[in-house]
Amino acid sequence: MELTETRRIGEALGREVVGARPLAGGFSHETSLLSVAGGGQVVARLGGADPAVEAAVMAAGRTRVPVPEVLHVLPAEPASDARAMMLLEYVHGTPLSRTLALGGDPADLRALGAEVGRVVARVGAVTFDRPGFFTDDRLTVGRDERPWSRQLPEIAEACVAAAPAERLDPATRRAWVKLCEAHAPALERVDHQARLVHADINPKNILVSRTGSGWRVDAVLDWEFSYAGCPYGDAANMLRFGDAYPDGFLDGFRRGFRDGRALPDEDWEYLGRVLDMFALSDLVTRPTGHEVADAAAEVIRRWTARPFT
Repeated sequence: MELTETRRIGEALGREVVGARPLAGGFSHETSLLSVAGGGQVVARLGGADPAVEAAVMAAGRTRVPVPEVLHVLPAEPASDARAMMLLEYVHGTPLSRTLALGGDPADLRALGAEVGRVVARVGAVTFDRPGFFTDDRLTVGRDERPWSRQLPEIAEACVAAAPAERLDPATRRAWVKLCEAHAPALERVDHQARLVHADINPKNILVSRTGSGWRVDAVLDWEFSYAGCPYGDAANMLRFGDAYPDGFLDGFRRGFRDGRALPDEDWEYLGRVLDMFALSDLVTRPTGHEVADAAAEVIRRWTARPFT
């Protein structure tokens, strides 16, 4: 973070920034934890697609799930090369990723998974007029969006063509496109859905804490990729790398999401997996050495070797 940026933040807060340390951030932004004069901490997210839109999404989402309070949104200033930024309250809690890494009793982890599943399901309780991507901070959904079922095959083909050569071999690329083509028609059942989708639900973006003998989700973070669509994709995002989770968590998550979901479709897990094909296709386009992209490529190889139904 540049000195000019900390000064700009201090002016917005009315308090001097006296310390800063980086936090894990998203693909397109930088995140820092700031200490301010007089005590207290603030999270600053710099860059990203459009902080104003993300802030509006968070305001809509907080009616259903816990999210940090947005303190300020500062637009980019091209004349001074100042990046757009969003200032957020600092929420105490432990990243779910860290909690899962510690492992533990399967029964306890099932309870944790169930609470996370219920919260993730509640994201989809927020509704919009039509599916698509948000175009402004009023959460206007863009018009003329083609149905997801028609977009998937061509997006998959374009993405695997853009993936680094060493990440996927030619046969796997062809097999992936064919697999997406085969399953895309299933999305016709959810093409019309216009519910809030976080689109980056994973253990790094959820803060949790213990409450007595149970668990609480303190905050759902990083809403920059959100859109209006089918919330089954959020569940699939959490399940994507589930082989790495300790015993108990996934069983609890499935139960919690199933019981809390806003829609009654019994095929939610299958439909979510098809929706996740969009994200997997996009992830493999990341540069060589990107850990999550390499993990996504492994999922693609597994799915093409053993096609699902």
